[in-house]
Amino acid sequence: MSQFVNIFLIPGVLLIVFIFISLFRLILGPTVPDRVVALDTINTLIIAGMILFGAAFESTVYIDVAIVYALLSYIATLYIAKYMERRAKDK
Repeated sequence: MSQFVNIFLIPGVLLIVFIFISLFRLILGPTVPDRVVALDTINTLIIAGMILFGAAFESTVYIDVAIVYALLSYIATLYIAKYMERRAKDK
C-alpha cells in the first residue's frame, strides 16, 4: 500500500502547486474573464485530485463525487458566462 501512496504523492503535490498558481491568477487577474478561467481551472484540478485520490485508495465513491462536482462546475461556468454576456450587452 505504501508503494501506491508514493506513486500518487507526486501528482497530488503537483496538483496542489497548480491550484496555488491558479489561485494567484484568480486573485490578481486583471479582468473578470481571467478570474473566471482561473476559477474553472481550479475546479478542474480539484476534480483531477478527487479522481487521483479515488485511484490511490481504490474507492469509486470519490470518482462518483468528482463526476457530480464536474457537472456542477460546468453549470456554474455556464451561468457565469451567461451573466458576463448579458452584462456586456448592457454596456
